[in-house]
Amino acid sequence: MNLILLGAPGAGKGTQGKNLSERFKIPQISTGDILRANVRSKTSLGLKAKEFMDKGVLVPDNVVVDMVSDRIQQEDCQKGFILDGFPRNINQAEVLESTLKTMNKSIDKVIGIEVDRKELVRRLSGRRVCRKCGASYHVIFNPPVNIGMCDKCDSEIYQRDDDKEETIEARLGVYEQETLPLTDYYIRKGLYKAIDGIGGMDQITNSIVDAIEKGRSNS
Repeated sequence: MNLILLGAPGAGKGTQGKNLSERFKIPQISTGDILRANVRSKTSLGLKAKEFMDKGVLVPDNVVVDMVSDRIQQEDCQKGFILDGFPRNINQAEVLESTLKTMNKSIDKVIGIEVDRKELVRRLSGRRVCRKCGASYHVIFNPPVNIGMCDKCDSEIYQRDDDKEETIEARLGVYEQETLPLTDYYIRKGLYKAIDGIGGMDQITNSIVDAIEKGRSNS
């Protein structure tokens, strides 16, 4: 079973990807993790990607898709995989589809975790990080015992620039322009299933599993 998880920053793709990976015993694949692993290991693709990263520009779609293609050919992906937040645009989706075709594979289901913009901003802007040990908190969902101080090392916790409201609005704008069109793209292919991303973590996981199982029984 080959899945794609879509959703805006803060929608909960990472958490749900981890839950689904454990439930179905297939790996969760994040392009960010692949990118860092290739750069760290100094693979040919990693060196190519680093050239662009060092210039402060986005890694081209073809390089990212090549990394994903290489990853899904590994042994642990033989029974399936979960692509977490990939593809990011229509071009990546089209290249991914043609690449999978050469491997006699295809995407079985695209799950879109849908959360309204106001809630996304609330989730993302509430994140806090310890300056010393890097522990993560959230002012609403996971606050420290003592306000402004890390539970683990008593150092100051702070809000990263990435988690400030103006930055979040910009990130959501990019998502809406580049990634949101994938919803219609996969609806036309009969693969897309929208899931309400508001609610308890287990409740959302169960909704996704139900959608996947229903799709399998109908196929």
